[in-house]
Amino acid sequence: MTDKTHLVDEITGHRRMRRNRKADWTRRMVQENRLTVDDLIWPIFLVPGTGIIDPIAAMPGVNRMSVDKAVEAVKEAADLGIPAIATFPDIEMELRDETGSQSLAADNLVNRATAAIKKAVPNIGIITDVALDPFTSHGHDGILRDGVIVNDETVDQIVRAAVMQADAGADIIAPSDMMDGRIGAIRRGLDAAGHQDVGIMSYATKFASGFYGPYREAINTGGLLKGDKNSYYISPANGTEALRDAALDVEEGADMLMVKPGLAYLDICWRIKEAFGLPTFAYQVSGEYTQIKAAAMNGWIDGNRIMMETLLCFKRAGCDGILSYFSLEVARKLAKG
Repeated sequence: MTDKTHLVDEITGHRRMRRNRKADWTRRMVQENRLTVDDLIWPIFLVPGTGIIDPIAAMPGVNRMSVDKAVEAVKEAADLGIPAIATFPDIEMELRDETGSQSLAADNLVNRATAAIKKAVPNIGIITDVALDPFTSHGHDGILRDGVIVNDETVDQIVRAAVMQADAGADIIAPSDMMDGRIGAIRRGLDAAGHQDVGIMSYATKFASGFYGPYREAINTGGLLKGDKNSYYISPANGTEALRDAALDVEEGADMLMVKPGLAYLDICWRIKEAFGLPTFAYQVSGEYTQIKAAAMNGWIDGNRIMMETLLCFKRAGCDGILSYFSLEVARKLAKG
């Protein structure tokens, strides 16, 4: 028999990586990560009123919705198999004040939406945020006193807000404010109120990022913001600090951890999953979404392909799920097979 050994066989030791890539069936058989509808959490924006679907200019394809329209949209999400939604309010400017007191109104927009959605679509999870930025007149996530975001007073308030959100039917509290001690305080507050079954998804590593711009337009806080959020968000330069922050949240009782933003912080996703083993999520934030949408609208990229690729990358980086404004679009695509 003629020896057909090639120089490449000698160089590689007869190990050829392309053997497993040679056909569609082999590529499918050895694929390491897959994106499914179970990986998706859909963030939605709420506005007061009824019958309102208000497109957000900075986020093509994303709308602010009144509660009744949000209920209809969430029904579709549930029918597509999306496990959970996350709600964010754009409340009236006249209700915003220095302390974000509207966050403590039992019938505020967030709680009304939670109650309505839970009644109409009981089989979908509802994740709510207790950060004060949608409710403050200065756009900060906490209470502003003499130019300083006061930590402990803010924590006291967000604990009260968390209990009210749980009372309204929230399944998971996801505090994005980055105040010290908030996870433990919320856990104690929820348990004292009899909400032992309500989970906490910690924004364990929320970075002081430029990727949030379109979101701030969506909830109308961008023009309100006085100063910056560098005194409580994590610097994009600091990975070890982010791990220390996440470790404290784990010790305080977080059930799940989140990295925000997502794509520029895949290394943090991996490090957190490896370090703690808790369910780990990434938030593909508004700036990430808008970049893809804008480039696709200009014909510069294949939007659908990049949409799916970026979400799959989160899975490869160790994430158990992704909060993404693409969720409904992706769920429809996955349903078609």
